[in-house]
Amino acid sequence: MNEVLDKQLCEKYPKIFADRHKPMTETAMCWGFDIGDGWYQIIDSLCGQIQHHIDWQNRNEVKVAQVVATQVKEKFGGLRFYYSGGNDTIYGMVSMAESWAANTCETCGKPGKLRGGGWLYTACDEHTKPEHLNDEDELE
Repeated sequence: MNEVLDKQLCEKYPKIFADRHKPMTETAMCWGFDIGDGWYQIIDSLCGQIQHHIDWQNRNEVKVAQVVATQVKEKFGGLRFYYSGGNDTIYGMVSMAESWAANTCETCGKPGKLRGGGWLYTACDEHTKPEHLNDEDELE
């Protein structure tokens, strides 16, 4: 993800990305968001919902541990959002965001699908790599 979007997420959700600039001996967030710009909206929406849920629950004296992201990356063509804290509701939110990303182009955010053979990625038709344009082994 580009530096501007990285900075926006960290400023908008300082509690969730509290470890963003800690050393690699403490967190994998030191490498930033290892995803394309197309998934920015998914991460932004996810973090907004997570922080709202935590703040609302804690105001109502149902204590929920603050979510702190430990790594945000692409793996096997899908979004992986690793974190500490939270509860079952937040687990569901993260699962839903990861599912949403599986159908979203990582480059531009348009509808996409899992593509590739050895190296998997999620892309729209426009951002499909040339070697996969006629790939009949696309994963559905």
